[in-house]
Amino acid sequence: MSGVEIRQAIIEDSALIHRFITELATYEKAENEVLATVADIENSLFGAKTTTNAVICSFNNEPIGFAVYFFNFSTWLGKHGLYLEDLYVSPDHRGVGAGKALLKHLAKIALSKNCGRFEWSVLDWNEPAIQFYKSIGAEPQNEWVGYRLAGKALEEFACS
Repeated sequence: MSGVEIRQAIIEDSALIHRFITELATYEKAENEVLATVADIENSLFGAKTTTNAVICSFNNEPIGFAVYFFNFSTWLGKHGLYLEDLYVSPDHRGVGAGKALLKHLAKIALSKNCGRFEWSVLDWNEPAIQFYKSIGAEPQNEWVGYRLAGKALEEFACS
């Protein structure tokens, strides 16, 4: 992992993070679903009331990826957990150890904060990511099915 460095993101990274989000969405075949703007990133990740964090990964001083995470809570463990929302490394730099370095960095944060878990989701068709996660000892959680309320359905339910 020589040449790979990870640092806390700062507000000046907002356009870079937005670019990485758009690249990630393109990879996930969902580029039309990105509604966030650079201003949204500035407000959501760096605003006074944020509960979300981001890190930037560089290789030989060139930004090549990012991760966005936040802390959740397990009532069963009685501890916080670290939830990885997004991790992305640009295709030209995959294989240099950046993804593993990002995950190790976040795992260290989780341990330093006494988290009981470090969790994330992966698309079921993303076999390279699934194999990578398995190679570091991560296990899929098959007994849980994610659900989502969003957009109009969220508004209608909240207002009914």
